[in-house]
Amino acid sequence: MHDQTIEHQPSCEDELNIGLLTVAQAQARILDGVTPVTDAETVPVREALGRVLAEDIISPIDVPSHTNSAMDGYAVRAHDLPAEGVREFTVPGTSWAGRPWPDPIEPGQAVQIMTGGMMPAGADTVVMQEQVEREADTVRIGSGHRCGQNVRQAGEDLATGQQVFSAGRLLSAADIGVLASLGLGETRVWRRLKVAFFSTGDELRPVGEPLGPGEIHDSNRYTLYGMLEKLGVEIIDLGVVRDRRELIEQAFREAAESADAIITSGGVSVGEADFVRETLEKLGSMSFWKIAMKPGRPVTFGRINDAVFFGLPGNPVSVMVTFFVFVRQALRKMSGTTGASDVLTLHARTTTALRKRPGRFEFQRGVLEQVAPGEFTVRSAGAQGSGILRSMSEANCFILLEPDRTSVDAGEQVAVQPFRNLI
Repeated sequence: MHDQTIEHQPSCEDELNIGLLTVAQAQARILDGVTPVTDAETVPVREALGRVLAEDIISPIDVPSHTNSAMDGYAVRAHDLPAEGVREFTVPGTSWAGRPWPDPIEPGQAVQIMTGGMMPAGADTVVMQEQVEREADTVRIGSGHRCGQNVRQAGEDLATGQQVFSAGRLLSAADIGVLASLGLGETRVWRRLKVAFFSTGDELRPVGEPLGPGEIHDSNRYTLYGMLEKLGVEIIDLGVVRDRRELIEQAFREAAESADAIITSGGVSVGEADFVRETLEKLGSMSFWKIAMKPGRPVTFGRINDAVFFGLPGNPVSVMVTFFVFVRQALRKMSGTTGASDVLTLHARTTTALRKRPGRFEFQRGVLEQVAPGEFTVRSAGAQGSGILRSMSEANCFILLEPDRTSVDAGEQVAVQPFRNLI
């Protein structure tokens, strides 16, 4: 007679996950297990946007290179300005931006000067043109001005020999403008990280092909491509790999030969056709494959030769959540980026009730709004199923619900992480 009970194995529906890694533990283990690239290249400054500096930048010049006016007005000696009443000054000429007045200023003179114009020798103060009365070659200036007003000193922005940027900085549009202001036409950056990715599943069909019974379009490769593109890495798309041991092993070998990191979606669960995890164990090493989080419990991290491996779940939302939580920061570190995380955590008042059972760290999708300076509200983006990709499209943040937290009433404070400009 057969036993009338069935021993259940751990599944994605379990809320209490005894012995599984926490989100923080998995993040720490991943970051400890990856190292930055070590190869650098020299690129024109205009092509350095979104790249990571491979050298410290030391200013070779003063910026600005000369003391100049911050306003259109009149350059004078502060000593000549009246303490009270009005004084008349003679105007010998004009100092234009790029065409400075050649002579030292004399007592009682006011040289007309344009914004960016070089200060005449002897002048130390600029009076705005709106605060004077001009008639022919004379100008009348009243009291109430201070020495040094409206003047930008040489080296005020950057001084010769000053460290401007440190290696590991992800260069922004403002950064490449600063490099250009230093007269630097090119700079050293770390090479682009190479990331290979593919999806697994017999049910997946490329976009544009008709669907058969039980088939779906492969959206995961498109979201992965978009998230990788945001990081500025070199992308190697290996397409859809069928659920065959030999095909998955071949894809693993090809990816490991060409990439620094490998990302898969699907095939890391416990199903009979989920071969990704067993292939990783055969060809490389596995650090972990289960995390106490929702969505995205089955996440695999390991290594194949010199390439690190991230095995993400197959559900579309789980792919994006686990990429944001684990993969993104790891790839930033591997690309050579240093410094603090660029993910911001805020607190907001929820305007909708949020359902949750204790046990797992949940990343619910929400819509964040600023209602006053420093004050935010958030509402649920709707159905939270891991297959509802629309929830990621309509949301702009994750609502972070800690493992021991239960359902949240409207009006309570919750932690949120905005993601709209990050993935």
